[in-house]
Amino acid sequence: MNRFIFIAVFLVVGISITYYMIQPEEEKLPVINPIDLKEEMVDPDVLMERTGYGHTIGDFSFLNQEGETITQEEVDGKVYVAEYFFTTCGTICPIMNKQMQRVHQVYQTEEDFRILSFTVHPEVDTVEQIKRYADGHGASSKWHFLTGDKNDLYSLARKSFFVLKPAEAENLGDVGSDFIHTNNFVLVDRESRIRGYYDGTSPTGVDSLIHDIGRLLKE
Repeated sequence: MNRFIFIAVFLVVGISITYYMIQPEEEKLPVINPIDLKEEMVDPDVLMERTGYGHTIGDFSFLNQEGETITQEEVDGKVYVAEYFFTTCGTICPIMNKQMQRVHQVYQTEEDFRILSFTVHPEVDTVEQIKRYADGHGASSKWHFLTGDKNDLYSLARKSFFVLKPAEAENLGDVGSDFIHTNNFVLVDRESRIRGYYDGTSPTGVDSLIHDIGRLLKE
């Protein structure tokens, strides 16, 4: 009797191991370059300077909700998600940041993960204003709400994250004459490369983002 039990257990374990061994390995997330995006979404200077390949997020320096200067060094060697928002937005931003709270909840104890929320309305979104907003969303030290010079904020959106919608991309002149209003969450890897865009208003899209963050953290 014991012999039959042993054989049965052996077969079950063997079948389980075989099943997992033959499962196809999940493909790596693509590295997204300007050449992969719609031309109107990419600042022309980027295409001219780098011919659309080898793109990484540029350097930046902004103040977070604690009045601390946050630069590229904060995310060097880390996986992070970037978004553009403004505190007085009454349309997509509340939905987006409710979804971003889900991301934050899952990864807030992960040392190699950050969230960067850049304002598009720094005239209103002072350090004090974004502090109140960040506190209202339960942001930890891993989630930086960032404000600063509007030209620098918009340049980063256009030349690094490529989050403009086509209608916004048509006006590439003075940043004071246009306004960025995007629902995109941008996933960036440890090497400052874009690895995915996700609809921040979609729970399903954010489910995919949460999953893909975990994949990048394992790379």
